Order: sequence, then C-alpha cells, then structure tokens
Amino acid sequence: MLDITHFGLFILSVFLLSITPGPDMAYVVGQSVANGRRAGLISAAGVALGSCTHAVASAVGLTALIIASPLLFTVVKYVGAVYLMYLGGKMVLGTFSRKSAQGDEPVVERNRANTGGLLSKGFITTLTNPKVILFFISFFPQFVMPNGEHHAVSFLILGMAYALVGFMTDATFAILAGSAAGAVSRNQTLQKVLDRVVGTAFIGLGIRLALTRR
Repeated sequence: MLDITHFGLFILSVFLLSITPGPDMAYVVGQSVANGRRAGLISAAGVALGSCTHAVASAVGLTALIIASPLLFTVVKYVGAVYLMYLGGKMVLGTFSRKSAQGDEPVVERNRANTGGLLSKGFITTLTNPKVILFFISFFPQFVMPNGEHHAVSFLILGMAYALVGFMTDATFAILAGSAAGAVSRNQTLQKVLDRVVGTAFIGLGIRLALTRR
C-alpha cells in the first residue's frame, strides 16, 4: 500500500499505545465519568482531531521541523504542560467554589457549561503533547519504505489510522466509564472527590511533562 510496510504490525502497536494511560485517556475517562458518555465521546473526538492535525503536520514535514528545533520543541512541551496544569487546577478549584443544590440541577448546569469546550480541550491536550510528536517522528518512519515515492501520502494514511484507532479506543473507554456517570451525578460528594482526583492527576501529568527531556 503505497510506501507503507507491515501495516498490521503498525495497527497493533498503535492499539497497545492507545490503551496505555496518559493525558488523553485521563481527560476522556474523567469527562465521561463526571458528565456522561456523550461528554466522553465528544472529548474522544477532540483528541482524534488533534491526532489528525499531527498526521497532516507529519505529512508536510512540520513535525520534523519541531523536532529539529530545540526551541520549538521546548515551547510546545511547556505549552502542553501549562495547559494540563490549568485544566487540573480548574477542576480542583471548582470543587471548592461549586454551590450545592438539590436534585439534578447542578449536573445539568455543569454539562451545559462544559460541553461547548470539550472538543477544543481534547484537541489542545493532544496537539500540545510532545510525546505524540515524538511518536510520529520516531515510530512512523519504521513503517514507510525510505526509497519510496509516496512518503507524504503514506505518513498521512498512517496518521489517520493512528487517529482512528485512538478514537475507537478512547470511545470504548468513554462508554465504559460513562456507566458510572449516573452514580456520580447523584452524589455531590463523590463528584467533588472525583474532580479533585482527576484534577490532581492532570496537574501531576503537567509537572511530569515539564520536567521530562526528549
């Protein structure tokens, strides 16, 4: 298929990577448990959109340019770290400022407030993840013949396959995690605890990302 080789092995490798816990999975599962399956699926779509953007960037050579420039790579890394810490801090601080009320009203308001930004947050989380950039640069070339004539198209196909497998995996986790959304929505204390746990995890991932090297 064009310049692509060992496509089946590539898909298997991407699947194993997709089920490995990381910022993207934490975001999707956290939103699904807190706000329901629909929120989780929208978040997964945002993550997939970020992966598609990486695929296009890889095909036109932008990813290689970022890797080749220590300054650009460092900027992307810190932007991603700060954004993860921002999301985590917002979730943790929100548990202290949220007003309690009776019935399902607080949950409805929360869903309305968050749904509009779920797609963009998932997109930014993936787009600013330097580990995804490194994966595209270090892993994808192993499945493209170096002496081929269709490198750009081959990288694009591999990137889209990566995004599709990632979306299917994240969507599965979102659906499974969404089964707990009802219990969480009826228990304000559990909802606050969950927000603090997920928010703290995001802050930790952001700090870890900022401190890691290539």
